[in-house]
Amino acid sequence: MKAIVFGGPGDVRVDETRDPELEESTDAIVRVTASAICGFDLRIARGEVPDMLPGTILGHEGVGVIEDLGEDIRNFQIGDRVLLCPTLACGACHQCGRGHYAHCERANPNGAAFGPAMFGGPAASGPFHGLLAEYARVPLAHTTMLHLPEEIGDADGLLLTDAIPTGLFGVRLTRLSPGQSLAVFGCGPIGQQAITCAQRAGAGRIFAIDGMESRLDAARERGAEAIDMEAEDPVQVLRDLTKGAGVDCVINAVPIDALPARFGDPLAASPLTSPAGDTLDSSLLDILERLRPVDEAPFDLAAQAFAWSTAAAATSGTVAVLCFHPGQVRHFPLMAALRKNLTLRLGTCHHRKYLPRLIEKFQRGTWWERSPRHRVPDVLRDQGDGDSFFEQRLFEMSPWD
Repeated sequence: MKAIVFGGPGDVRVDETRDPELEESTDAIVRVTASAICGFDLRIARGEVPDMLPGTILGHEGVGVIEDLGEDIRNFQIGDRVLLCPTLACGACHQCGRGHYAHCERANPNGAAFGPAMFGGPAASGPFHGLLAEYARVPLAHTTMLHLPEEIGDADGLLLTDAIPTGLFGVRLTRLSPGQSLAVFGCGPIGQQAITCAQRAGAGRIFAIDGMESRLDAARERGAEAIDMEAEDPVQVLRDLTKGAGVDCVINAVPIDALPARFGDPLAASPLTSPAGDTLDSSLLDILERLRPVDEAPFDLAAQAFAWSTAAAATSGTVAVLCFHPGQVRHFPLMAALRKNLTLRLGTCHHRKYLPRLIEKFQRGTWWERSPRHRVPDVLRDQGDGDSFFEQRLFEMSPWD
């Protein structure tokens, strides 16, 4: 089969690889009908993820059709259309029982201490071959897979795999209440979905901070107030717009590969040191490097976003961190956060916790056309009591907090 394979820093290629086979009685083989890349895959391509094994198939967002099943998979049949969770889970351990599926105690063969087991990640996460391939082996398929109704197309299914649940997870991390203000730093796919979810949660004001006009336009269409970090100091703008009070909640959704901004003082971001030294010159790496000035550290904005988030938050506010940040970012403005009594919440989305209810809501409704360029699923549409709908229907979509 053909698959997108990691060969080393700057070396990602389409290769012919061996078709996957059942290895455990709880496995499934899925023919992938659609898959997508994530910012984490870009980080892998650059060689910035430690312990990536050459030959690993990349990708953790995918939908497909079951081709084969292990004998212990009893809730699916061959031919079923399925959505694949980015992280693997057994559904029966203590953490899964709490709804903390990303921290399943049994999924990672290295042990629970090594963190979430995921498709297409480094050795510490399994490793498990990913979903940017024609076929994929799905371990613990009884929990890792979900039925995908025919009413939901592949493109919408891909949105459900990661971006929508992670955006929802971010809003939940902030514990946003109706009427409160929210700032979202980084308006990529996850940031956009966080804005949509916060809008339906009844946020009083939502501020979207990014440096790309297309992303800011999309945020405006979702009802957010756009701040161009390449043209103005976002912290100062937020202070001015809130009369000096700051925002109640902040979501840090800055993508890993983001460019440094022109405003603010990054907090001692360490320069990138590639495992292969300074001699990387493959065509892929050349393309990635052209996305930023070569004399600037690629992770300035990740460190800068921590400083911005802390400075923009109101006293007793909450800062939620969603995205994977590079190990080179080792500084956090702890004293500034301490002086404000800020709450910091971060983590990996428990996709399996939210997806069953989200799929159910998608199946009941259709995509709601808010504008020619913006489609929001019916699950996020205002219904009944606007202040309570989101909390009742989405925040309480499972018995776990």
